[in-house]
Amino acid sequence: MKVTQVLAEAKETIISFEILPPTKGKSIESIYNHLNPLMEFNPAFINVTYHRAEQVFKKRSDGNFERVEIRKRPGTVGICAALMNKYKVEAIPHLICGGFSKEETENALIDLDFLGIKNVLALRGDAAANEKFFNSHPNGHRYAEDLVKQIVTLNNGHYMEEDIIDGAKTDFCIGIAGYPEKHFESPNMDTDIYYLKRKIDFGAHYVTTQLFFRNEHYYNYVAKCKENGIMVPIIPGLKPLTNKKQLTTIPRVFNIEVPVELYNEMMKAKTDADCEQVGTEWLLHQCRDLLKNNVPVLHFYTLGKPQVIYNVLKQLF
Repeated sequence: MKVTQVLAEAKETIISFEILPPTKGKSIESIYNHLNPLMEFNPAFINVTYHRAEQVFKKRSDGNFERVEIRKRPGTVGICAALMNKYKVEAIPHLICGGFSKEETENALIDLDFLGIKNVLALRGDAAANEKFFNSHPNGHRYAEDLVKQIVTLNNGHYMEEDIIDGAKTDFCIGIAGYPEKHFESPNMDTDIYYLKRKIDFGAHYVTTQLFFRNEHYYNYVAKCKENGIMVPIIPGLKPLTNKKQLTTIPRVFNIEVPVELYNEMMKAKTDADCEQVGTEWLLHQCRDLLKNNVPVLHFYTLGKPQVIYNVLKQLF
């Protein structure tokens, strides 16, 4: 079922999760162990991230170095199929521009269509680990809006090979990312909203936001989107703080604010367990406030700390 259909039929706020594929060498059991407790809360869908390949230099036997490409977290498509089979839940693969040609993207979309996957999240993706700025594949997309356009084109039955006549139409529901505190590359929020609307106008169906710790950022973002004619569902993304290191890493990686109140409480914590409790209480407060304001979904980035999410949901429902 498409995300938009799920939201249209929902009578109350629904739950969803996002997970990382395991690193290469680990089994899918690590995903099941991560999700099994959370499935108690009947998530409507589960997002599975996609990760671009990284280029590293490896020393050869002759002493010289060669550049090789590795993908540390493969398996997004297979994981989506496995989750749908095991849990009977909608799985949403991320599709990214970085590291993929247009032909590779088309082939991935064909695979997803054959598997009965009806939803995708279209993202530009991050810069490669060894690059300061984002660089696209030579034959790929530079911007997420171009990825959206390719998916819409395939939905209309048009393939890259021009000799394909009357091609089968796919039927993907397309999600995109939104940034309540603006994307770090946008000069201002108005510009950020302008490009968000372009993606909607090109055919995206809903927005999932970057994580935030102050709900006012989300409410203001939704209001500004509506002022600019963006009327699609906007799903809030949520993640707990669980240790003091994140007080500096999360603002740097995600370009978001850690509120002074949350920072101060985390700094008072004496142990890791105390830090988790502070993060749990803050996330619980966020969720209760969002539920009062009838948000369509509580979408949790579960990365690494499913137990914290479980504890929050257990107190909410």
